[in-house]
Amino acid sequence: MTDLAAHIEQQPLVDTHEHLRKEPEWVENGPDILQDLFGNYVPADLKTAGASPEAMRDLMDPAKEIGPRFEGIRSAWEAAQLTGYGEAVSLVASTFYGMDELTADGLVSAQDHLSALRQGGQRFDILKNRANLDHIQTDDFCWPCEPDASGPDFFFYDLSWKDFCNGTIDPATISEETGIDVTNLESLREAMAAIFAKHAGCAIAVKAQHAYSRTLDWHERSDDDAARALEATLAGSASLDEQLCIGDWCWARGVEHAIDHNLPFKIHTGYYAGNDRMPVSRIKAGNMCALLAAYPKARFVLMHIAYPYSQELIALAKHYGNVWVDLCWAWSIDPYSSADFVRRFIHTVPSNKLFGFGGDTGWPTSAMAYAIQMRRWFTRALEAEVAEGLLTERQAIDVATRIMYDNAYACFDIPGTRSHIASASA
Repeated sequence: MTDLAAHIEQQPLVDTHEHLRKEPEWVENGPDILQDLFGNYVPADLKTAGASPEAMRDLMDPAKEIGPRFEGIRSAWEAAQLTGYGEAVSLVASTFYGMDELTADGLVSAQDHLSALRQGGQRFDILKNRANLDHIQTDDFCWPCEPDASGPDFFFYDLSWKDFCNGTIDPATISEETGIDVTNLESLREAMAAIFAKHAGCAIAVKAQHAYSRTLDWHERSDDDAARALEATLAGSASLDEQLCIGDWCWARGVEHAIDHNLPFKIHTGYYAGNDRMPVSRIKAGNMCALLAAYPKARFVLMHIAYPYSQELIALAKHYGNVWVDLCWAWSIDPYSSADFVRRFIHTVPSNKLFGFGGDTGWPTSAMAYAIQMRRWFTRALEAEVAEGLLTERQAIDVATRIMYDNAYACFDIPGTRSHIASASA
């Protein structure tokens, strides 16, 4: 093993993006062996490979026998096992269950090992000690970012702004959260400020994945136009243009509050999870140039390397000083392209603008497997740089430390968040 490979293996890794389910769900209502192995992103590849809807339903049904459930998708698995998603499944199988090959009999035996993993404290141990993660930033699709008793200085949470960016205004939910009745634009503005005042202290960032349901193309909206759009929204008669109008207005207010509260603003860009629903015109990060230019004091974290529009994202990161780029999820979508992206990025953009990892998954076993996957492909990328004489090994080690750890600490106020959480816990 080279010194570079050993360093990447040993360096604590900041995990900037997960959708981790919390401790009680893991312990009390967690997965069986097939749900653990396949309850991540690989079902999309199994479907593409030809697995039937019936077989996919059975695969995730713990009331049915393990062997037949696996046999139903075996041929699709054999076709998909070499994809990035498939590689991650194999890593879960080998790391936690000692399985070098998936077989029906082996899966039945592995179920017993899973029971030992789903005990109190094991989720933290897997992620902190075995995966060697410094901390985890989780988007659980809500405003509250309450301290997580299972690891308050380890599990951090994003304040979700997705619904507001979508132009989805739910007065009842907002009133319950803030005590403010949203009847017009000023009361909506007041409610959004109240949400930040209540939850921003313990948040690590603001997060929006509205690219799944609308374009990333942002336009500045006047208060007058937004007021009319909100009126139609509250009446349940908003057109698509009106929904985009109030969504853009809310998006901008969220960015302004993120600046005021010293929070980066994370945005899903690029590829969609799942199948058969991705209009590619929505997902390019370049759609946000007007937003990036309008808010130079913001810290925008553009996620998933905007795959497959990654070259465009490199250009944005080079040009806009308020852009950081996150490799979260990208390693499992397309590990070859992600390794190539790292190499292109460090020769184009200052190396302090890239974050190396986020598993973007729900179970701790998958998060650890995705971290192993990242370390292996990241090592290949930087070792290739050294082999070709583009970096010295010392330079490569320094770049690895930046991307795996230092850059996140420079962009996110991690000590400040820990301090707020400690105060809130007390």
